[in-house]
Amino acid sequence: MTYKMEDILVVIPARGGSKGLPGKNIKELCGKPLIAYSIDVARAITTDENMCVSTDDQKIIDVVENYGLKVPFVRPAELATDTATTNDVLLHAVNFYEKQGKHFDKILLLQPTSPLRTTAEVKEAIDLYRDDIDMVVSVTKSHAPAVLCNDNEDGFVEIVYNKTVGGRQSLPTFYEFNGAIYVININSLKAKGLGGFDRRIKYVMPKETSVDIDDIYDFMLIESIIKSKK
Repeated sequence: MTYKMEDILVVIPARGGSKGLPGKNIKELCGKPLIAYSIDVARAITTDENMCVSTDDQKIIDVVENYGLKVPFVRPAELATDTATTNDVLLHAVNFYEKQGKHFDKILLLQPTSPLRTTAEVKEAIDLYRDDIDMVVSVTKSHAPAVLCNDNEDGFVEIVYNKTVGGRQSLPTFYEFNGAIYVININSLKAKGLGGFDRRIKYVMPKETSVDIDDIYDFMLIESIIKSKK
């Protein structure tokens, strides 16, 4: 499916408070701040006017604007807490632009913590989008079902899924959200919210571009991957 860049609002959410890795959104990664990787991908798809970094943090605003992208607003304090939802953040961004007379059909949500995603992957995910679905979401194949376990009623560790004679190879394929790409139907977002989405299409990404930064170990891994490519 072809798309018009003016139909897509790119939202890059970047809250200031990060407990797993403080300041991670603007932490220097191989010569540029982490958030810049998402900005670069967005710029390969649309213009700066259709891009929105949503943040409450002045340091992030300064870094983004020094990178050449204007930050349209300071995210309200109530949307910058640990309990604030992505759903609320996205609706706030949509409402901001609609008050200015700019109406979009879909949101491309790019989290700064997935710097290895490629422009080609984002374009392929967008191409899967249809107006009759709620969202295209990026996933990667999961090995977790083969090793998931918990204590049974006798207190012994028991495998949850991998109980068949054939072992891991006989399990169906499972996927996990990797946090890299979300193409969201704005009408669905307004009507149902992210939690009410029941018409999702997956876009499968390989392990090597699916790493999501949650802590310093993820950061070091991605840093090593980028350096090895150079």
